[in-house]
Formats: sequence, C-alpha cells, structure tokens
Amino acid sequence: MSPISRRQALAGAAASTALFTMPESFAMTAAQDLILVNAKVTTLDRENPVADAVAIRDGKFLAVGTEGEVRAAAAPNAKVIDAKGRRLIPGLIDSHIHVIRGGLNYNMELRWEGVPTLADAMAMLKKQAENTPPPQWVRVVGGFTEHQFAEKRLPTLDEINAAAPDTPVFILHLYDRALLNAAALRAVGYDRNTPNPPGGEILRDAQGNPTGLLLAQPNATILYATLAKGPKLPPEYQLNSTKHFMRELNSLGVTSVIDAGGGSQNYPDDYEIVEKLHKDGDLTLRIAYNLFTQKPKEELKDFASWSTQIRPGDGDDTYRHNGAGEMLVYSAADFEDFRQPRPDMAPEMEGDLEPVIRLLAERRWPWRMHATYDQTISRALDVFEKVNRDIPLKGLNWFFDHAETISERNIDRVAALGGGIAVQHRMAFQGEYFVERYGAKAAEATPPIKRMMDAGVPVGAGTDATRVASYNPWVSLSWLVTSKTVGGLALYPVRNRLDRETALRLWTEKNTWFSNEIGKKGQIKAGQLADLALLSDDYFAVPEDEIAHLRAVLTVLGGKVVYGEGDFGPLAPKAPKAMPDWSPVATFGGYYRRDEHAKKFAAACACHSACNVHGHDHAAALGAKVPAADVQSFWGALGCGCWAV
Repeated sequence: MSPISRRQALAGAAASTALFTMPESFAMTAAQDLILVNAKVTTLDRENPVADAVAIRDGKFLAVGTEGEVRAAAAPNAKVIDAKGRRLIPGLIDSHIHVIRGGLNYNMELRWEGVPTLADAMAMLKKQAENTPPPQWVRVVGGFTEHQFAEKRLPTLDEINAAAPDTPVFILHLYDRALLNAAALRAVGYDRNTPNPPGGEILRDAQGNPTGLLLAQPNATILYATLAKGPKLPPEYQLNSTKHFMRELNSLGVTSVIDAGGGSQNYPDDYEIVEKLHKDGDLTLRIAYNLFTQKPKEELKDFASWSTQIRPGDGDDTYRHNGAGEMLVYSAADFEDFRQPRPDMAPEMEGDLEPVIRLLAERRWPWRMHATYDQTISRALDVFEKVNRDIPLKGLNWFFDHAETISERNIDRVAALGGGIAVQHRMAFQGEYFVERYGAKAAEATPPIKRMMDAGVPVGAGTDATRVASYNPWVSLSWLVTSKTVGGLALYPVRNRLDRETALRLWTEKNTWFSNEIGKKGQIKAGQLADLALLSDDYFAVPEDEIAHLRAVLTVLGGKVVYGEGDFGPLAPKAPKAMPDWSPVATFGGYYRRDEHAKKFAAACACHSACNVHGHDHAAALGAKVPAADVQSFWGALGCGCWAV
C-alpha cells in the first residue's frame, strides 16, 4: 500500500482506475431516447402484462407496447437495440445483500460459487496460490456448500496444504467453519497457547496444536475475527473491486440492492468508497443501505447518534439511506448454522431491544431485524407490540430478515403490526443440514412463504450474499420454483413452491416495499425507472433445472447500458482491468459459467483429456484411484468422470 493517506488515494483514484467508456457507435446524448424492439417483454404490470418493445426517455420508461407504439412515442433520432427475440424482464432487486462490504473485498476472493466438483475447486485454489504474492492470502469466502460438489465433501486440510504449501489459505464454509492451511495459521498467530473464544472452537491435534479447522459453536465471531486478520486492499483497489462486484451483479440482471450492513462494516468509514463512486456517477447499481449497530451494549448510542445525522430516504434514486439493521442489538441475534442446535437468546434481550425500537419508532426510522428462529421472533414481537401500544408502527415498513421457522401465529402478529418479511435462499445451501437435524417434515415450509403471502404480509426475496449464500439471483429463483438445494435435495411439496411469475415478482416489484419505493421501479411500466435485463434464455420456457444457469446478456440502469455480452457486448461500457493484477477475478471471473470455465479449469490443472462436461478429465490427470479402469465409461450416466476423485 502506498504511503499516501486514504483520502488522498480516494481523491486520486479516478486517475488510476480504468473507467467505463461507451463505444462511439452507441454514444447517446443526454436527451436521446432509447428503444428496445423484438423482445418478449414481461412487464409485471397487470394492466399491460406483455409487450414486444419499450421506449426510454430521461431514465424512465416512456412507452411499453408494440414496436409501432413505442416508435411513435419516441423521438425520431432514438437509438434502437434489437433484442433478437429474447426475454426482457424488470431489473432484479436483491432485498438483502452485503454489497458495500462485499465490494471492498471482491477482487481478493476466489469464488467457488456454482463450481460442480471439488476437483475443479482445488485446481482453482492451486492456481491462485501460485499467482498470489506474499503476504497476501487466497480466500474462499462463502457462497458455496460441500453439497454442490459431486464428491459431496469439503477438501481435507492435507489436500489444502498440498495445494498451497506456502501461501496462506482461508476457506469459509457457510457460517459453520473455516479451514486454514499451515501458512494461514502462522499468519494469524494461532498456536497451542491460543484460547478458544466464546462460542467458537479451534480444533487441535493430540499435542494441542491447531489443525486449521475453526468451528462456530454456534457463534461465528471466530470466523469473522480470523478473516479480519488478513491484508486489506488499498483504497484505489477497493474502488476497482467494488466496480467489478457491481458489474458481476449486473451480469446476472441485478440493478438494485438493499445493503443490510454487516459485521466489521463501520459507518461512515467503510462507506467512503461507495460514496465516492456515487459522487462520481460510477454506481451501476441502485443501493439503499441500512445501518448495522457496531458494538455490543452501545446499540442505543449508535442509533441515537446516527438519527441526528441522517434520515431514511436521504440521498437519491441511486444511493439512499434505508433505516436500521439488520443487527439492532447483539443480544437479539440468533445464528443460522443448522449444524448446531438452536441458540437461546440472552435473558436481557427484551431489555436491550425495547429502548432501541422505541427510539426508532419515535424518529420514524424503518428497521430490519435478523431472526432465523420462531422463538427469537416471538420475543421480538413481544417488544414490538409493547412499543406499538404507545407509538403505532404501521407505515414504518419494518421487517424481519430470514424467518425460516416462523410460526403461523407469528406471521399473523407481523401482519397485524404492518411488518414485512424478507426471505433468502439460505435453505438452498443448508437444507441438508436442516433435514438432518429437524427432519424432512419440518423442512417442508421453511420458510413458509405462501402462508406469509396469504396473511397479507409483504414478502420479498434476496440472497444474504456474500458469505452465507451466493449472490446469484437465479439460484434463489431456482430454489423458489423447484424447492431444490444446490445439492439437488427437494425440500418442499408442490403446494409450498412458487410459480415462476410469483417468484420473479418477489425479486422485482415486491422488493420495492422494503425500500419504500413502491411504484418507482420493479415493473416495466411507463413512468417507472428504466431498469431492465435481457436474458440469456427464456426464464418462462427453460426446464426448471436450467433456471439457476440463466444470466443477463444486456442490463440497463435508468436507460443506460451497464452490462452487455455476446452480440450486446459492444453496447456496454468496458470493464476496468481487475486490480491487483493477481486478483482471482482476473483469472477466474466470478460465478461459475459452464460455457467459459472449462478452458480455465483445464489451464489451471493442466488436464488435457476430453470431458464432455468440463473439457478435461481430473480423475485421469490426478491419478485418482477409482473402481474402474475407464472412468469415463464407468461414470457414463453422468457423461463425466471428473468428479470421481
């Protein structure tokens, strides 16, 4: 990191970071209209549900209908994009993501999200360890589960040490464990004299030395605290990293997010990067942000201070404040590690929570509250109802996050208080663990989304990325429609699944309630913000098992193209070069893409045997011992022998 100050670096970053530039062939004047034609438009506007063209003016939809209608409405010099018959949907909105924190770190993280085999994942790890200079780490920070791998397991510590003998490696698996190689243990200073923190365990060998496995029991603080010991990117790289993370989300059709704060995300220091991007006009997402309390026992002080400095709604349509949470008080925070028994909240929970809720209600601050279990929700609702008797909560748009095991009675209590529930696809990553602990019957309505909707509770969808689940919205949409985990386990009976349109609404118009923007966006409708995504395939026509593999080929934010690929690539701004040059983003990109990763994996592990799925044969290349001489034939039912290692 250079010796200049953080603020100096931020001020000069525009000169050192490559900027997005629009190709001259698609340069638009500020007043010029944009038309998209030859599209299958899903408007989600019940009065005008389908169309084949849209016109955009001044960042908003001008007309939605037939090509003739939109051409008649637009100016004669409008720029025209031929959608080539593809499905066009409103831009996706993630109601729960940690995008501000995630952006600061994105370029440092190796992503295993969507990678189909452990063999592939380990080849990536080995290659990245070779690329990463000291004292930097290789970090795999969430977004995956062992169940997605064909091998159905995590790597062993011996395998990690063999792949990266000298470079520190930190692998976070959900919020239940972290795996560190020997170099990482040395880097963080864990030895036989390091005590276990409250709620966490450092596993040790017979001599008392740490093995490299850290367990949340069930408190994940040990995982966060260890990760925080790693090097950080300098500010100019954080700017670049955040641009890349936003572009990655744009590539999946995401145009808006609600940031849920996060541990180790301090206000206002850790917001300098996103605020500079906003000031410079470089945000390619609309961000509404909640403020997450920073220190146990000082929660009331935090919100009392912040509520004199900023008000919900402050900002503009691109960057705006959204209220409090998802952490309101530490004593009310349960944990979503279904490998562990449900934690009981502390006896002081209600006493800590009530003054904070009373302050927020008095100052008309909406809030969101992390609550996985019905027992936590019950106790929180006792507090909310008590405050409501003095200060009515209706109209505040407060809501619970997660609510996997919420009861019917508590759903009705939420409805009576005018609250909402934001659900995430954490069960897609932990469903197997939930079934193992509580049984398949208990998992059939976890969370009970249809019951919430039937009760009139506003429900929206999101990811809780980047650590506990993937940021890919299509994995969430696949889970909502099919009920399947990323490991293929079907959780819900048909009566508890959503049809494709209902699921899409939870990712678009329904999420606007959670940021107090109803009617402003979420539909393709004249007068709304012109945010849209043109898809790689037809969401409404592809087989269910293909939904998770969809992405955007063109993404438009407020009438401006922010992402394009293939035929639409020349219309889009050029991505800046990933910084630093050893970034995993530069080598492997982001979420796994079947059509692009085969060559990258082959190069990473030097496999050259043909494989119909991955383009190479790990089993042969790694000398795996399998119960057949011809792996490709033996595992022919899958068309691939890569996973048999």
